[in-house]
Amino acid sequence: MTAIALTIAGSDSSGGAGIQADLKTFAALHVYGASVVTALTAQNTRGVQAIHDVPADFVAAQIDSVFSDLAVGAVKIGMLSHPATIRAVAEGLRRHAAGIPVVLDPVMVATSGDRLISQEAVEILRSELMPLAVVVTPNLPEAATLLDEGQAEHDNEAVAQGRRLLARGARAVLIKGGHGEGRESVDHLIAADGTLRRFAAPRIETRNSHGTGCTLSAAVAAGLARGQGLTEAVGTAKTYVTAAIRAADSVPVGHGHGPLHHFYALWR
Repeated sequence: MTAIALTIAGSDSSGGAGIQADLKTFAALHVYGASVVTALTAQNTRGVQAIHDVPADFVAAQIDSVFSDLAVGAVKIGMLSHPATIRAVAEGLRRHAAGIPVVLDPVMVATSGDRLISQEAVEILRSELMPLAVVVTPNLPEAATLLDEGQAEHDNEAVAQGRRLLARGARAVLIKGGHGEGRESVDHLIAADGTLRRFAAPRIETRNSHGTGCTLSAAVAAGLARGQGLTEAVGTAKTYVTAAIRAADSVPVGHGHGPLHHFYALWR
């Protein structure tokens, strides 16, 4: 049976993040990708120039269309910039996705530093979507925003923030360490029972990191769609993303923060 994953996210016109990165990741990991577009961005490797939200009722229509026909095995949620869109996605998941693993990547700020979500939408995301996700995958700034706290400055603080997100309704939390410092990039998976798993890889010096968070969460969803457990899916995703970052400089794109090389295993 064909493994299918659905991405519900914004479009990146430069192709490095968002829907485009998710679909590339699914394909690279042998999963068929479907999509629900929540927003259009005028974006390149230098930044985000404009955002156009897709009407919430049309987001809902896309969700209904996909689930009425495709046997979706996992869902990845990315950029949701408007409160009505978040509610539409939550309602759609409650209608269709019972028992289907959902990966929530609370996309708030692009690699360029441009903010992608309104402040009023953060609370709705916390209350409506976090409880529906099998795992929430914030980076350090996003975890701080979800908790209304300062950014964690070391691993112990990051883990503590992950545990506080569990207390706020998340079922599991993967704190991504790409915004941290040190020789290793460390991601921390805190399970619902409080079990902690550490996923470390050498920190790679490159400016071509556009779409890293999108790619990691999409890779986790791909693993879940293929029947992997959460811990295995995170481990597979970490390995894939590390290799895609390592190969990023071999396919330079644009004049700013270029994308990862999603197809490093297929072409150079």
